[in-house]
Amino acid sequence: MMMELRDVRIGVIGLGYVGLPLAASFSAKFDVVGFDINESRVAELNRGHDRTRELSDHELAAARRLTFTTDPEQLASVNVFIVTTPTPIDAHKKPDMGSVLAATRTVGAALQPGDVVIYESTVYPGATEEDCVPLLEQVSGLVLDEDFFVGYSPERINPGDKEHRFETICKVTSGSTPEAAAFVDSLYREVVTAGTHCAPSIKVAEAAKVIENTQRDVNIALINELAMVFNRLGIDTHDVLAAAGTKWNFLNFKPGLVGGHCIGVDPYYLTHKAQEVGYHPEVILAGRRLNDSMGEYVAYQLVREMLRRGIDTRGARVLILGLTFKENTPDLRNTRIVDIVAELTEFGLKVDVHDPWVDADEALEEYGIETVSDPESSAYAAVVLAVAHQEFRDLGSEGLRAFGVDGDHVLYDLKGIVPKEQSDARL
Repeated sequence: MMMELRDVRIGVIGLGYVGLPLAASFSAKFDVVGFDINESRVAELNRGHDRTRELSDHELAAARRLTFTTDPEQLASVNVFIVTTPTPIDAHKKPDMGSVLAATRTVGAALQPGDVVIYESTVYPGATEEDCVPLLEQVSGLVLDEDFFVGYSPERINPGDKEHRFETICKVTSGSTPEAAAFVDSLYREVVTAGTHCAPSIKVAEAAKVIENTQRDVNIALINELAMVFNRLGIDTHDVLAAAGTKWNFLNFKPGLVGGHCIGVDPYYLTHKAQEVGYHPEVILAGRRLNDSMGEYVAYQLVREMLRRGIDTRGARVLILGLTFKENTPDLRNTRIVDIVAELTEFGLKVDVHDPWVDADEALEEYGIETVSDPESSAYAAVVLAVAHQEFRDLGSEGLRAFGVDGDHVLYDLKGIVPKEQSDARL
């Protein structure tokens, strides 16, 4: 028999970009324990601050039924566990389930009869039931659908987006039995104002998540390839997209780098499972290869424009504005700006990176990049507007060009922010 909603006590495992907003939202209706193994992260949250900026200090203070801990013993009082740990890829572009399985062991140690475990982490179809459930049973000594139940509700957090938030995005739900599915769905409906969609199985919910981002990845790859073609033809890609976008059913994707925790990663989870069952995906992997090559292409375009203008590239200084994977967030996960930095360095240029949203220590630790807090004026042979932070938008073309050597520099607008006649190159 499923527990009543009034008896629910939630434990959220993982307090990053996904887990923290979810925990705060649920704390409006339930007692919530937020658990993370990162001691500095938990200490920061206990001081009332969120470095990801997904929650303001005021929002964090308002979550009075939410407590934070690194002590797994504090999960003993919980009867609904929600796992939100990251699912990255390894150096060989294979799924890395290490964090999810570690969280599963933690949950298994606290699991009691009647409890429910819900996974939000992006995984390949079958991972919850084939990888996580056996580990839960092994650690806890309990049996699925007799002693405990499992659900899957894929995260849809969009870092930096203050409009589309946990509560305002329709939530896909599922469960290991029809009763479990109904319970999970009703639990999320308590806080998600946008409504829910109860999938017929956990595998369907898992598959829905990975194709959301795979679809975007493939579409962006198409636009990136079109941009390469149009550049050779001397046609402005953004002008083409503006014209094509007047048709009611045209999908208006933009060219650019594809990074972050989802779009540049999730397709590899799907292709991994496809290959496991004997199918080699063609379109999905082709799109991944093309998108992964865009940093190299941007660097080549920039150097070619510098040479065309007679700028000596030997030891020339280049300023890259932006390091995060998208605008108006400090999120550095899987940022592809690093590919541009690496390629330009290979060309022999001296690259400075400036990003007001980024923690300098994190950039150095994650990517070995020392960011500059105050770029010099009139010092750079090229300026690359790589991320559309509002601070950079506010500068306008005149402010952006102020970083360039007077009368002898290239402004590369990777994001298509300034009018095309005010930049020297763009995708």
